[in-house]
Amino acid sequence: MATEVIPIRDGEFQAQVLEATTPVLVYVWADWCGPCRLMAPLVDKAAQGWAGRLKVVKMHVDENPELARLYQVEGIPTLLLFREGQLLASSEGLGTKPAEFLTAHL
Repeated sequence: MATEVIPIRDGEFQAQVLEATTPVLVYVWADWCGPCRLMAPLVDKAAQGWAGRLKVVKMHVDENPELARLYQVEGIPTLLLFREGQLLASSEGLGTKPAEFLTAHL
């Protein structure tokens, strides 16, 4: 399993997230978003710390509007946690660090 955050697009979401055999953390972000720039290193660290137990992917909110609409992403950064194709939990903003979010829900 990758120790890096994998960029994906709407068209890859089914295969990369919903059909994954391990839990998947989806990081929804934008390059113009200041809080997203603060969150990015924490997401990278979570990918390394949970390597082998979790896949971490990121989706740019502006380039992938279907995901944002489907999962009602209204603000960024947003974390979405999936297991066996189901959304387990979500968190919006900088209030929750990825490591704490994962520990609470996995």
